[in-house]
Amino acid sequence: MSSATLLTPARTSSRPDGPRPGPVRTSERSYVRSLVVLDTTVLVVAVLVGYVARFGDDDPGGSKIPYVLVAPGLVLAWLVSLRLLRCYDDRVLGYGADEYRRVSTASVRLAGGIAIFGYIADVGVSRGFLGISLAVGTLGLEIARFASRKRLHRARSEGVGWSRKVLVVGDTAHVLELVHTLRREPYAGYQVVGACIPDALLAPVAQRLGDVPVVGSFRGIPEAASAIGADTVAVTASGELTAARLRRLGWQLEGTGIDLVVAPALTDVAGPRIHTRPVAGLPLIHVEAPEFRGARKLIKGFVDRAVSSVALTLLLPPLAVMALAIKIDSRGPVLFRQTRVGQGGQEFGVYKFRTMVVNADALLAELAARNETDGLMFKMRDDPRVTRIGRLLRKWSLDELPQLVNVLLGHMSLVGPRPPLPSEVARYDGDVARRLLVKPGMTGLWQVSGRSDLSWEDGIRLDLYYVENWSLAADLTILWKTFGAVLNSRGAY
Repeated sequence: MSSATLLTPARTSSRPDGPRPGPVRTSERSYVRSLVVLDTTVLVVAVLVGYVARFGDDDPGGSKIPYVLVAPGLVLAWLVSLRLLRCYDDRVLGYGADEYRRVSTASVRLAGGIAIFGYIADVGVSRGFLGISLAVGTLGLEIARFASRKRLHRARSEGVGWSRKVLVVGDTAHVLELVHTLRREPYAGYQVVGACIPDALLAPVAQRLGDVPVVGSFRGIPEAASAIGADTVAVTASGELTAARLRRLGWQLEGTGIDLVVAPALTDVAGPRIHTRPVAGLPLIHVEAPEFRGARKLIKGFVDRAVSSVALTLLLPPLAVMALAIKIDSRGPVLFRQTRVGQGGQEFGVYKFRTMVVNADALLAELAARNETDGLMFKMRDDPRVTRIGRLLRKWSLDELPQLVNVLLGHMSLVGPRPPLPSEVARYDGDVARRLLVKPGMTGLWQVSGRSDLSWEDGIRLDLYYVENWSLAADLTILWKTFGAVLNSRGAY
């Protein structure tokens, strides 16, 4: 789900899984060791659960199968499968969906291998034991990876977690853009420690691009990386970095333990839309067009209506309590209906619990000078128009629950861009108007990334990223993250 610049890695060592003689990565190895210990613990627990669930306290029915050997053998085979699928590769740890995908694939392949071996060798290991162990273990591994990643992300955001030390190479403007992109999401684990720029831009005195020191030119990139302890060289656009020169740089980095990654000018495009195909020795990046209709859209619409109808049924009692509290707290209607703009520019009435006084719109002009956000929205942390109950509802985003009716009616989706006001849409330029290509959502990337704490530019960037790269899997991820965002109350005011 990230909107960070696409980094295309190219391992420079001829032995991708071998020891790296370059910069010492103590924290990285420590993180990998902790993952191995955590995975082993999860698998041992899973096998014990499978055994107890299948056999209880009884002996396995006079079976000739020595489960005292089968159980640790299963754990060992599972760990080997994780290793073979490179689930401990630093290029997938801590960011992106590939880590979870590899863990699931390793488990599925292990299950397939056990099934084939059992059939050929006619080994009568209990299928119930294996099935429960594999199911519990796979789920446990995913949960453990998620928890480890969250801990790593917090550490990285605080500047103490394992991160790659990056030397950025390219023209000044492109270097600054890449630095900004990488720092926008520090939990991704790319810490910029220096930059190399073309010879023509070097000055006789020490230079800095922002707060990034310039440590050399294109003539001595490997030496500069070693001098500042960088373990990754990120190459961005530059007229002087020809294909031959870039290839030669890769040769120079071989055996140094320093990774080479290439950051193309193409940004904010998710992995599933990108396919790299070698043509005449060139790694051409093919980008598929965004999908705005088709079977997946129909499935998304069906899921939206099904989930909203079930949710409304289950939430009727708490919704009634909230409505009563609003009525008692202040004069005015319980629901607030506001005109918003949906897919294709069609206007509709969005429903929310009223959280402000009845004349809130009339008071807006008096508060305009106290707007705390940029762009076209009005946001104020201590808005005097908000009622007592309204402040509580906003803190936990409960005021937005009536929008389930809009989802049921087809005006909105569970996940999508923020529904804009007609006054905002009237001032959209060509790029921002792309937000209207999909249905607005009750939640979205903007909500799980900070909500009102985000700048207008960042909010638009996240909305456009969703529009271009939406998927059913991404929707599930955003819905899952929404619960955490609501519980943390970050940006809710």
